[in-house]
This record gives sequence, C-alpha cells and structure tokens, in this order.
Amino acid sequence: MSILSKLRCITVDVTGTLIAYKGELGDYYCMAAKAVGLPCPDYKRMHEGFKAAYTDMVKEYPCFGHAAKMPNIDWWRVCVKDSFIRAGYEYDAETFEKVFRRIYSSFGSSAPYVVFPDSQPFLRWARQKGLIVGIVSNAEYRYQDVILPALGINQGSEWDFGVFSGIEGVEKPDPRIYEIALEKAGNIAAEEAVHIGDSMRKDYLPATSMGMQAMILDRFKTSEAEDWRKSGAVVLPDLVAAQEWLTKEENVTALLA
Repeated sequence: MSILSKLRCITVDVTGTLIAYKGELGDYYCMAAKAVGLPCPDYKRMHEGFKAAYTDMVKEYPCFGHAAKMPNIDWWRVCVKDSFIRAGYEYDAETFEKVFRRIYSSFGSSAPYVVFPDSQPFLRWARQKGLIVGIVSNAEYRYQDVILPALGINQGSEWDFGVFSGIEGVEKPDPRIYEIALEKAGNIAAEEAVHIGDSMRKDYLPATSMGMQAMILDRFKTSEAEDWRKSGAVVLPDLVAAQEWLTKEENVTALLA
C-alpha cells in the first residue's frame, strides 16, 4: 500500500514549485524604463530597491492590500514607485505612470515566468488518480485569473481549487491558509492531504502544524536542504521524484509516522 491510497487531496505552492521567474526581477524594471526613453537603471540597485519596497508593503498592507481594500493595481503602483526611489530614481508623475503600466502589464502576463516541465504532468497525474488538487500561494488574483491559465496551468484540467492570499486575505506561513484549503477540498481531514512547496517556513511547517503531510522541493539545490532533511522533512529534487515517492509502498509508514 502506498501513501497515495491514504490521500484525498494534494495542495501545491506556485513560485519555485510549479513556475519560476525568467532572469532577474530588476531586468523587467530596467527594460520598462528603457522602453519609454529613460537611461537604463542600475540592475543591482533596482533589484535591491524592489526587495526593500516589497518587504515594507507586505508589512504595511499584507495580502496585496486586502484588509485595506486597496485595489491591486494601486498596491503595485506604490510598491513600484518606492522601488525606483530606493534605487535612486525618481520620475515625474507622467513618466512614472508610463513605466509602471509596462511593468504591471508584464507581470500580469506569462512573459516573466517559465513552467517547470514536470508541473503540468504531475498535476494531471494527481487528478487522474482521483485526488483533489489545490493551489496554495501567496499571490494576487492575477495568478488565478490570468497568469496560470496563460502558462497552461488551468483550473479544471490541472487543478480544482485555489487559495490565493490576495483573494483570501491570509497568507503563508499563517496556518489558516491551509485551513481554507482543506475546507475548499470538501472539509477533508488534514491527514488526508499533502502539501508540496519549496519553503520550510511557509510551506512545510505551517502545513504539518495543521496535521497535513508535507514535502519540500529543492529544485535549486539550496544550502538549507540538508538541514531540512536532518529535521525529518521529506526533501525531493522535483515533482517527478514526488510522484515516485508517493507511489512507493515503503514510504507510507515514513510519511504517516
């Protein structure tokens, strides 16, 4: 008997698990500036500026401004403007709006992302096995409505339900996001679900604290992976390995112990 026979639902993280960014985020900000005739900003400063601005926005207006009822585009407008300012670039309102619109449009399309080749096959395999497949992500509504469909990861063929922080108003590592997932899966018991993500803090720990099973993908061979394994976590290189692991009979005791 494999672990698969004990499960009714699989939930999956998005970025770092199903998809990844193409290149560096700063590249897209710089390209947007160049497209409106501005000198190309320094890539490294731009990247660092974004990280600082995004961190502050998440603290002040979590879940993309959900509680503050801030429109998604306004949340990103503030974040992008602060990113440029922190990087040392301040534009007049009209020029900034041109730059911002290009950035907002780019990240609302499939252009900046690449799908891991094992993502779609894994999701379809899970559904064919009769499992309910859910997406659990700290992402805004465009991931659900635009980005994932544009990348060929569609509700109805690759996944059944989504829990996106910008829509639900709760984000990982808050375990409540996994409570919502279990409810959407049909109020199933936590032990009947397994979550797959790429973060110990945001995926593995909160999911297991709910009583769910969990696995971590180490697609990029991070230095922390060995510590994850030593802590008892199931750490795998990709979704091909995850599928194999779920179907091996000798793993059922290990995961459910």
